[in-house]
Amino acid sequence: MRKLLSALGNRWVLTIVALILTTQLVVAPALATSLYEVPGIPTDSQVLDLANILSRFSEGKITESFTDLKAKTGQEVRFVTIRGLDYDETIESFTEKLFKQWFPTPDAQANQTLMVLDKLTNNSAIYAGEKARAIMPDAIAQSVAQETLQVPLKIGERYNQGFLDASDRLVAVLSGQEDPGPPVVKDNVQVEGTFATPEETQESNATVWVIGLLIAATVIPMATYFWYVK
Repeated sequence: MRKLLSALGNRWVLTIVALILTTQLVVAPALATSLYEVPGIPTDSQVLDLANILSRFSEGKITESFTDLKAKTGQEVRFVTIRGLDYDETIESFTEKLFKQWFPTPDAQANQTLMVLDKLTNNSAIYAGEKARAIMPDAIAQSVAQETLQVPLKIGERYNQGFLDASDRLVAVLSGQEDPGPPVVKDNVQVEGTFATPEETQESNATVWVIGLLIAATVIPMATYFWYVK
């Protein structure tokens, strides 16, 4: 009887996985932010938060810092967050295309820096104009996008902290100050967990797992869809 339940359970699991993948293929395009959906350069903010992940306080503080940077140095920085990417797009290609869409000429690009975050994957990229790159080497720019912004996200999706830290570092570097460097990452102590033995695992009721997975397969994709499109 146990072998029969196990066999039936495995078949149900495969069916459910297929349903989940099919549902994700339908929902994913709705979550993507097309380049053509991105509006023009905001006139009242240095942050375009299309993914709705930043607080008003953070947006205001970042905008204030970047506005002050422009007044003192002529360098401009903008942050953009998006819900997701189209299948044929990477965060690097999207960032470069948006940069050139917003700043189509070399003169317009020269003092500009753009950093974009994809909320769905938490991937980020940065792109800068010629004069900005002369002040901020590519190694530092990439460190800002891949370390300064990413570390708070990896320890708990702390988007506000990540963008505030990134803005502080960019302002320092583009102002000609010493680079404060990426955040220091402390090793987390791993606590030994308690795991079920193989015998205990085999005692699990396959029917309960199937019902749970069916509920998850139905509720999670729909909840995700309505969350992103609301």
